Amino acid sequence: MSDEQSGSYVTEGEEFNRDTNYIDDRILDDPNARWPAEPGRYRLIAARACPWANRAIIVRRLLGLEDVISLGMPGPTHDWRSWTFDLDPGGVDPVLGIERLQQAFFARFPDYPRGITVPAIVDIASGGVVTNDFPQITEDFSTQWRAHHREGAPNLWPEESREEMEKVMRLIYTEINNGVYRCGFAGSQEAYKAAFDRLFSALDIIEERLGRSRFLMGGSITEADVRLFTTLARFDPVYYGHFKCNRQGLHQFENLWGYARDLYQTPGFGDTIDFVQIKEHYYIVHTDVNPTQIVPQGPDLSNWLSAHGREKFGGSPFGDGTPPGPVKAGEEVPYEHTAAAWVS
Repeated sequence: MSDEQSGSYVTEGEEFNRDTNYIDDRILDDPNARWPAEPGRYRLIAARACPWANRAIIVRRLLGLEDVISLGMPGPTHDWRSWTFDLDPGGVDPVLGIERLQQAFFARFPDYPRGITVPAIVDIASGGVVTNDFPQITEDFSTQWRAHHREGAPNLWPEESREEMEKVMRLIYTEINNGVYRCGFAGSQEAYKAAFDRLFSALDIIEERLGRSRFLMGGSITEADVRLFTTLARFDPVYYGHFKCNRQGLHQFENLWGYARDLYQTPGFGDTIDFVQIKEHYYIVHTDVNPTQIVPQGPDLSNWLSAHGREKFGGSPFGDGTPPGPVKAGEEVPYEHTAAAWVS
């Protein structure tokens, strides 16, 4: 099972290994495909608290797919069975009519043996899950749903830099996205030290890279930035303390910190970040790491809105495109859950 769904997270004496076996069906730009890209047919289930799901929320918004693929949002906490729709009236998803995401997995695979993970895309008519392959979901939003992108949508997968971008994303995933979990769920001092050293070695590499350009692949945002950002947004509020990733905080990296603030202040990124849900998820659900389930009050988040100075590198987040418009009604992050609430 995945770390987010199993009843236990830390295996004594062992390093953390993520279960990476996902339902790998794809929704394709082909009317004859088993799962064709049809507006209104699918529902994205993505908890704001989860970094993997947060990616899908960001990309959907950047590309303007809000009216094409609907969004269901489970609450930040769950038990060993599944994410629940406890934030919706009556605790039921208003489109799928289910209380737990588990029901959508069982609707298609009655004996589904693995973790019930987000993000997941559900076929609304059948109520069955189509895929929970999180990296493929966001790539396909860019490549298979292109006919439904908003005018001015950014090109998150530029062909001219794709080969290098995939190398960068591989480093980000193995050493940073997953690296923080490897620290937090280490089952021995030796496993923790090895994970800690790997994580900060990778962060140092990215810190140096961001000293040369505004974004990871140059002057505008790409999928690589989305994949790094969701980990950075959780670093000081959660990973620094909860996962013991404490060589230094994000705010102590000159380039990474400026870069993270630049993205947070860019439409489509920061307006998807719910700091309250993020902290509740990790500190309440991960009882192996935090048995008291006490959620810390800090840190002060007002600095996320301070000047980032990244304009010195030139470029523009959306390149020749335009920012997305206002957040879709009903999908807004509550004001008191944002960095702005710490300023006022």
